[in-house]
Amino acid sequence: MSKDPSLVRADSDSAHVQKGALSSHRVSNDVESSHVVLSEETTAVIDSAAEKALCRKFDLRLLPVLAVMYLFNALDKGNLGNAQTAGLSKGALITTDLNFQPGQYNQIVGIFFVPYVLFAPPLAMLGKKFGPARVLPLLMFCFGSFTLLNAATTNFGGIFALRWFLGIAESAFFPLVIYYQTTFYRRGELARRLAIFYAASNIANAFSGLLAFGVFQIKSNLVDHPWRWLFIVEGSVTVCFSMFAFFYLPRSAAEARFLNEEEKALAYRRIQVDSSSVVNEKFNLKESLKIFKRPTTYGFLIIEICLGVPLQAVSLFLPQIVQRLVSDTVTINLYTVAPNITGAVMLLILAFTSDGLRIRFPFVCLGFAFTFIGFIIYAALPDVHAQIQVAYFATFMMCWGTSAPSVLLSTWYNNNVAHEGERLTLTSVGVPLANLMGLVASYSFQEKDAPKYAPALITTACFGAVGCLVAGSLGLFMLWDNQRRNRRQGVKLTAKDVPTLQLRDGPRVEEFRWFL
Repeated sequence: MSKDPSLVRADSDSAHVQKGALSSHRVSNDVESSHVVLSEETTAVIDSAAEKALCRKFDLRLLPVLAVMYLFNALDKGNLGNAQTAGLSKGALITTDLNFQPGQYNQIVGIFFVPYVLFAPPLAMLGKKFGPARVLPLLMFCFGSFTLLNAATTNFGGIFALRWFLGIAESAFFPLVIYYQTTFYRRGELARRLAIFYAASNIANAFSGLLAFGVFQIKSNLVDHPWRWLFIVEGSVTVCFSMFAFFYLPRSAAEARFLNEEEKALAYRRIQVDSSSVVNEKFNLKESLKIFKRPTTYGFLIIEICLGVPLQAVSLFLPQIVQRLVSDTVTINLYTVAPNITGAVMLLILAFTSDGLRIRFPFVCLGFAFTFIGFIIYAALPDVHAQIQVAYFATFMMCWGTSAPSVLLSTWYNNNVAHEGERLTLTSVGVPLANLMGLVASYSFQEKDAPKYAPALITTACFGAVGCLVAGSLGLFMLWDNQRRNRRQGVKLTAKDVPTLQLRDGPRVEEFRWFL
């Protein structure tokens, strides 16, 4: 089987760069010289105009499709909240719709996260083996089918089982999308692209309110309850789009039909020097698990835990939070639109700024601060109707604070792991861990605390405060460690000065610098 000529050139060039890097590092002890060599190494393959044109192609060909896929992912995961406002369970009344007993709504919300955590790592590893471009559409087809089947449920047991399988199907979706994008974009380009992609989640939350508003107006004798139409519409469109995505997404830049040979070689070299130590490396479980030998890994996972509670609280319970401000179902869903839209806007602002400055942790801390302030304000208001503008503004801050940290945190630790297997493993554990905190959110928002939900709001605010503290501490440690390494080597380097092809072993490499 012949090898793609662009890859032959890229492999040869990459080997030349790596050999030159090691030899120049051994021969030269001059401080200024060593800095220049590393900097030239990182920028040697860069043609600014060609790179911009290449990124535009990726942006136009990949991002819209991935964003739509994630939009349906978020819709299918979060449509339960909209169905609840239309009478899916009606709280503790056992004679309505699916005849839920008290507390069973929280159970079907919470059960989703158990398989979500358990199956994310193995499914993500399969995605690495067979390619995200093929596995992602298959996962989408599955969670679309399970959403569609929700429309046929007649009791608690049926919808409980479907939520379990939905959790399996959605578990590896976000980690695989993040990994897939790291094979096309450099580290300094990643946050804004992930933000555009993740903004689909905010738009989905907003659109779900509008969609629910429209669906609940359907007057038809074909179904017995209007919320069934919500599952029918969202599930069927998801299944159809997954079929398109399966044949559209390229397996890699080397197989992208919309690139010529020169662009394929450039795409390979970009990732070799500023994303991966070995591009498209075969997955090795033993090597990938070495990521858990790094102490900073556990700092990132603690931040994911702190992020998960407010993130899932807003995603799953914003309609119930807003229900304190208004009473009728239609207005509740419409009131969730604006906060989610501004959440997407804030996400894009912070992500573009973060990429421009090539720094992550201050913006992660800022997002957690928004979360803390928003939930505290809303919990502290004794009469939201007397100060409805302040209360509604607090819901905006909740959405600002949950959107940005999710993207920037994933980008932050992906930027600091050059080994593709380790990067995927950390993402496939960290993202589901954050989603597992949906259990905390689902059992914090108890029906007996409605409509104020004071214990849940205070709990969520506390997780935001702790997340801000841990993210700030980890960022300051990385800043100190970079300075310590510079003093010890007598140089002044940052993460952008060191090509990732040298960083397979992470912080154990002397030239390693943290991407702050």
